[in-house]
Parts: sequence; C-alpha cells; structure tokens
Amino acid sequence: MTDEQVLADTRHWIETAVIGLNLCPFARSVYLNKQVRMVVSQARNLDGFLDDLDRELDLLVNTPAEEIDTSLLVHPTLFPDFFVFNDFQNVVDEVLIEHDLDGVIQVASFHPLFQFEGSEADDVTNATNRSPYAMLHLLREDSVERAVAAYGDTDAIVEGNLKTLQALGADGLKTLLTKP
Repeated sequence: MTDEQVLADTRHWIETAVIGLNLCPFARSVYLNKQVRMVVSQARNLDGFLDDLDRELDLLVNTPAEEIDTSLLVHPTLFPDFFVFNDFQNVVDEVLIEHDLDGVIQVASFHPLFQFEGSEADDVTNATNRSPYAMLHLLREDSVERAVAAYGDTDAIVEGNLKTLQALGADGLKTLLTKP
C-alpha cells in the first residue's frame, strides 16, 4: 500500500465521517484551513514508529499553530491488533513526559477495530474512534482548550455522536464510508 493511498483513505474518512457526520465539530476549520498535517509511517517496528513520533512531536511544537495546528501520524500495517495498539498508548504517554509535553500536547488514538471498554466489538458507537488505519492524533492542548471554550457543552458532542451513529447503523456507516 502506498503512502498516497493511505493518505487518500485518511482524507476520505476525515471528510466523510469526522467532518461529514460532524463527529468532531472542531475538525472542519483546521482541515479546511490546511492546518492538519498527515504523515504515514512505514516503520517496520515499534522503535521505528517511536522515532517517527518523536520527529512529529518536535515538528509540531516547533511550528506555529497557524501552519500546523494538529498532526495525524498514521501507520497502515504495524498495529493489526487493537488491544496491542491500545496498550501502546501507555508508551505514547511516557514519550510525552520524556519530551516535557505533558499538558502541551495530547494524543487521541484511532484504529479500524477501536472498541470502548465495556462495549461489544460490533457496537456502532465504537465508530467515533474507528479510522481506516491505526493513527495517533497529536493535538495542541491550547488549541483544544480554545475550541472547547468556544463550543461550550462538549458533553453534547458525545451524545450527538451516539445518536448519529445509532441512527445510521453499521450498514449505513459502511455504505457511507465506501468510496465511490
């Protein structure tokens, strides 16, 4: 799979699900303003992926938010098992601490088989965090705080997402995400 294909699939997911279904009301403006950086990692192992993460964190914190407000580090093959990827988040948290970025950058994770704790694997609401490939979403804390302050009731986002996905259903979501 080429980087171009991975990026095209990621853009389709962002445009169709994240923005199209308004799963994240904060995504539209930064995406349309081309402030979302998308990088494909082809690392062959976790150490290589951590090197890619280090580089991406350094780039993000050393680039003005007006140029890059957020970054997606995508890996199409390294994490086929969601639970391994989920456990890897503990390592990611340690990396933030090592870089003195705890409280500066937050990381949200997305995976094709994402499953919230206590939910069934086929629960359509897991789709709020399902993406075409395993990815780490690096967000600036100050940007998140400004967006949340401007939006107001963020609990309404979660409630709205659950209603949207339940109304759409698994088949509707699959149809929506199928490329023409």
